[in-house]
Parts: sequence; structure tokens; C-alpha cells
Amino acid sequence: MSANNRWDGGDVLDDFKKPQYPELEAVPGLELVHTGSGKRGKISGFNQGDKVALTDESGQRHIFRAHDGAFTHKGRRVALRTPVPKPQARQFTASGSVAAPARAARTARASRIWVEGIHDAELLEKVWGDDLREVGIVVEPLHGADDLVAAVKEFRPGPRRRLGVLLDHVVEGSKESRIAGSVNDENVLICGHPYVDIWQAIQPRAVGLVRWPDVPHGTPWKDGVLHALDISATSGEFWGKVLRAVDTYADLETPLVNSVERLIDFVSVE
Repeated sequence: MSANNRWDGGDVLDDFKKPQYPELEAVPGLELVHTGSGKRGKISGFNQGDKVALTDESGQRHIFRAHDGAFTHKGRRVALRTPVPKPQARQFTASGSVAAPARAARTARASRIWVEGIHDAELLEKVWGDDLREVGIVVEPLHGADDLVAAVKEFRPGPRRRLGVLLDHVVEGSKESRIAGSVNDENVLICGHPYVDIWQAIQPRAVGLVRWPDVPHGTPWKDGVLHALDISATSGEFWGKVLRAVDTYADLETPLVNSVERLIDFVSVE
């Protein structure tokens, strides 16, 4: 006993305390050795404070009491604990949006997005399909925009029946630019991109090209591309390969991405 009446030889209760073992999450597949029997195996079942199941190399299952220190991992005694669930990493859609939790499909709104042709519709579905289903918007091909004014009139847009239209080749002096300017309705938004065809709005590197070939004026663009690339396939067959090469919005040119995002926002207004 020291002069200040304190015991300097350590805690007299140390010998009676339970040993403290490092805690280890009992994840399935973790390899352990049972100290009492020497049995080695991988965790195939665990109930903290009760039992541990180890499956050995022969496939035989052994059940042991889950006492702290009853198992070693890499030569060290451990105290097994129930694994803590890990937060799921954020998932993203092909458009770059945060993926929404799985739920029943939303009933389609009255609002619509129109595109010029089937290839345009297929591309929007590939990249923005999840987003469109989330907000209940259907994309429909026009199969040509020459009669857009009449089609808009027949659609009868309104505050809860909005219409978004995506047009190719909206540049100064183009036919598409004139068509876009002929529609004047606050419930209709027309967005365009400068590319002659939706194919050209896909970044050439996505399909293994340095750039899309130049097509002589007056030659149908798709036909001109197939000829320039010496491809003996129909435009539909080639389009299938092009579409499969697109994974996300990063494979598309920025003007197209911006226009589609604007249209989705416009028609999704409650």
C-alpha cells in the first residue's frame, strides 16, 4: 500500500474480468476455426449470443455455441457480432438521374413528347426510358413533321395536356426551323438539335468512328452514311447496331441531351 493509500499493483479485479476480444462481423463466407474442436469452416449461419454454423471443405455443417473468444480468425480470437447492413450505393439511370425506388408504373399523363421518327423514339427510350416512366410521359413518333401545325391542333394542348416536340436539324434557314416557328401555343414547347438526323446526334466515338461522314447535298443522309462507310446493310439493320452502342447520355451530343431534358421538364409539370 502506498503512502497515499492507493493500490499501485494494478486493478485487483483484473483477474476476475472477462477477457475482451476484438469484435468481428459474422458475414457469410468468413473463415473461422473453432478453438475447442479445431474445426475449420466458413460461416453459413449465425445468431448472435446463440449459435454459429460453419461449413467445412467437404460441405459438412457444424453448429457451435457463439461464445466470445470461441473462434479464431487468422490466428486471433474474436467476438462475433451481427453484420451491420451497409447503405446501398446510389443507382443512376442511363440519363444520369438518380434511380427512383422500384414501384408500380405510373399511369400515363395526357401530356406527350413527339419525335420525328421511330429511331428518335427508340433512342429516347434507351437513354431516358426510366425517367419517362417515372413521370408518366409517353413518347410518340410523328413519322415526319411536315404537318405539325395540323397535328398540334388535333392534339388540343392545354395546361394539363402539354406537348413537347423534338425536331432534327433546327438551324437558321432550315425547313424544320420554319416548321418550329409556325406553332404558337404556350402549352407546346418545340426543341431541336442541329443534326440532320438522330444518328448524327450520337457521338461518333460510341460507334467506333472519328466523325460521321459528310453526305452530299441532296442525298438522303442515312443512305449517304451507309455508302460512305461501305456498309451493305439496310438503315434499320445498321441502326440496331448503333443503338446497341449507346449506353448513357454521355454517348450523345450535348444539344440533343439539353433539348430532351427541357422537354421532359416541360411536359412533367403538375
